[in-house]
Amino acid sequence: MDETKTYHGYQKEPDKPSVHGSYGSALFDPRWKAARERILARDKQRCLNCGSTENLQIHHRQYHFSKSLNDFVRPWEYNQKYLITLCESCHSKGHRLYRVPVKTVK
Repeated sequence: MDETKTYHGYQKEPDKPSVHGSYGSALFDPRWKAARERILARDKQRCLNCGSTENLQIHHRQYHFSKSLNDFVRPWEYNQKYLITLCESCHSKGHRLYRVPVKTVK
């Protein structure tokens, strides 16, 4: 039986803590809001998939689990190359079609 689970897009392995509940609240953190604005500006306020300017969201191309912290890296701590702007429609479709990989980092 596969015990890998997904919480808010995060893949959880049995021996790693869940981020359930913490990820959603992190999106209201001023550090995430600032990072989000930088990514939106970099991507010219457009979905990189379809070009829409409506209902824009930031997508993590991969999630990072910190071995030393035994927790997921906070959303605003990612290198910008792992963050892209997508409209809500493309973001939802992408999550339905693909699983976001989880990489273990130091």
